[in-house]
Amino acid sequence: MPLTPTDEIVRRARAAGTGVGAFNVLQLEHAQAIVAGAETADRPVVLQISENTVRYHGALEPVALASLAVARAAKTPVAVHLDHAENPDLVREAVALGLGSVMFDASKLPYAENVAATREVVEHCHRHGVWVEAELGEVGGKGGAHTPGVRTDPAEARAFVEATGVDALAVAVGSSHQMLTRDAVLDFDLIARLRAAVDTPLVLHGSSGVPDADLTTAVAAGMTKVNVSTHLNKAFTRAVRDHLTEHPATVDPRHYLTPARAAVAHEVAHLLTVLAPH
Repeated sequence: MPLTPTDEIVRRARAAGTGVGAFNVLQLEHAQAIVAGAETADRPVVLQISENTVRYHGALEPVALASLAVARAAKTPVAVHLDHAENPDLVREAVALGLGSVMFDASKLPYAENVAATREVVEHCHRHGVWVEAELGEVGGKGGAHTPGVRTDPAEARAFVEATGVDALAVAVGSSHQMLTRDAVLDFDLIARLRAAVDTPLVLHGSSGVPDADLTTAVAAGMTKVNVSTHLNKAFTRAVRDHLTEHPATVDPRHYLTPARAAVAHEVAHLLTVLAPH
């Protein structure tokens, strides 16, 4: 199946009132597991590569090309997305490599600088047919949109989308990145007000900390793209740890990466049905 653009996957989900799972790729096994889970659930999916993962690998190209290859071989629609890029040069590289969408994160900048930087990225990406997600944090703040206590204001969200031309907006509604427990408390009323205020899809970051039932409610309230990373990493690491505990003499990484890949695929399939039940 040819690579599916992120905007097509997100547009169809929004029209259907369902959510799209966007899961972070740390290495090849993650990409394979995410696609396997999507095929099991028979749902579309987004593979995301963060700027942190690029730093881990030392370059974008190897992990991006591997993810693109896995996506093109999938039996269900799969898009490849650059996540949380703060460096415009990395965005331009992602565009040149063929990624269909990017998330440019200037939310730590004061509002006016965020708008200016994001608008420049949007103009470049749109010239190349690439979809852009951005994040709106505290006006004038440095902590970003997911600092505890920070919420996205609907009026500011509307102004930001109009000023930048972004295709999707990550908003702060109570979730937080890298949560190890699933007890985040989302503001569903705020989600609904944001959905009414802007005509672009809303993105929920930090979704690993949100219980299943609340993810379903968040989608019903107006969220479309739902990002998950830490929850999958917990499943991956738990499977590795369990295998090595049971087989302490193991030295071949394939022996413990195989159950880790299967564990991630299982979680992906489950979460995709939570976000988009038949």
